[in-house]
Amino acid sequence: MQLSLGFSPCPNDTFIFDALVNGKIDTAGFNFDTRLEDVETLNKWALEGKLDITKLSFAAGLRVADKYRLLNSGSALGRGCGPLLIAREPLSPEQISSLKIAIPGENTTANLLFSIAYPDAKHKEIMVFSDIEQAVISGKADAGVIIHENRFTYQQKGLVKITDLGAFWEEKTGHPIPLGGIFIRKDIPEETAQKIDALISQSLQTAFAAYPTLPPYVKDHAQEMDESVMRQHIELYVNDFSLDLGEKGHKAIAVLKQMAGMVTT
Repeated sequence: MQLSLGFSPCPNDTFIFDALVNGKIDTAGFNFDTRLEDVETLNKWALEGKLDITKLSFAAGLRVADKYRLLNSGSALGRGCGPLLIAREPLSPEQISSLKIAIPGENTTANLLFSIAYPDAKHKEIMVFSDIEQAVISGKADAGVIIHENRFTYQQKGLVKITDLGAFWEEKTGHPIPLGGIFIRKDIPEETAQKIDALISQSLQTAFAAYPTLPPYVKDHAQEMDESVMRQHIELYVNDFSLDLGEKGHKAIAVLKQMAGMVTT
């Protein structure tokens, strides 16, 4: 059976899916037509139901609940791993509402968390996540919400942290931060979904067993990143919740859904 599968080229996703898509485990007769795209592209595709299985921001997952259901394996959820609001110089909370803020996609959890923290900030500009640092440096944006590997590089470029949006979420809710998960179309049989879920978990366990060795698949798709940053990225976003969301993970997602209903992103 062939299924379309989409995830990002970031190290956390390629680390999780390497064994599954590169023949390192027995896929039990499943073949995957793989698409590696920026998560906001995947979020937009999900609105159309384009892929069978896809990585999505949890904020986007809430919007496509009529088409997709969440799998237990493959998620990015944890503590101390949230998006950051950064700028060229320190800014007060009062200033944020009037400034131009670069965000990594309308449908991202990063945008939702920013909107929860700064509900009056309306001057947003959507950019590919990897362009936000430079937009802030050049003055194209007054501040930016950064995700992924940019968490490890913004200080080297002379930028400063205004707000750790993940810490804000944790202090406000007490729950880990639900960033993104793996979703499967609802018209795919439940038995098939369970098998895919188990394969993703097995793929990640295979990757964990070889770590800290990084497979070529991770290194080939990482953007301008040395191996130490790749490992930082994996260690930040891949954890026990990635193997199985469990009760705590599902509770955090339920709280995000509740809070999403109270803000305009």
